[in-house]
Amino acid sequence: MPLWHIYHPPGTYTPQQKKQFVDDITGIYTRVGLPKFYVVAIFHEIEEASFFIGGEPSKASVRVVVEHIARHLEDPAHRVETSELIASRLAPHTTERGLHCEFHVDETPRDLWMTDGIAPPPSHSEAEKLWVQENRPIPY
Repeated sequence: MPLWHIYHPPGTYTPQQKKQFVDDITGIYTRVGLPKFYVVAIFHEIEEASFFIGGEPSKASVRVVVEHIARHLEDPAHRVETSELIASRLAPHTTERGLHCEFHVDETPRDLWMTDGIAPPPSHSEAEKLWVQENRPIPY
C-alpha cells in the first residue's frame, strides 16, 4: 500500500482538484501492477498558524509524506527514478500552482501490513493479480 498524507493550507484544493491529484497518484502505482485499492491519500488542511517552514508561518506550502508498504525500492537508480516520477506528478498540483512543495518517502516493512485482516499476497503472484483484477482483498 502506498499511503499519501498531503498537508496543505485550507482551501488549496477543490474536491475536483483533489480527485485529479489522487488519480495522478494512483497512476504511479497501477502502472507497476498494484491494485487501485492499495492507494490511499489523505488531505490534511493545516492553518497557517500551525504550518511552519524555517520557523516562519507558511500559507503557500504543501508537505507530502508517502509511506510505501507494498513495494520497496532497493536499487539506488530506481529510487532516484521514483523520486523524480513523484516530483513530476506533484508539480501540476503544487509548484506549477506557485506552491512550495516538499515530500519524502518512508518504507514500512511489508510483514507489518494487512488489509481486512488478510496479509497481502506476494508481489507479482497470481493472488496479487487477482487482487488487481477484482480491486479488493481476497483470501488466498
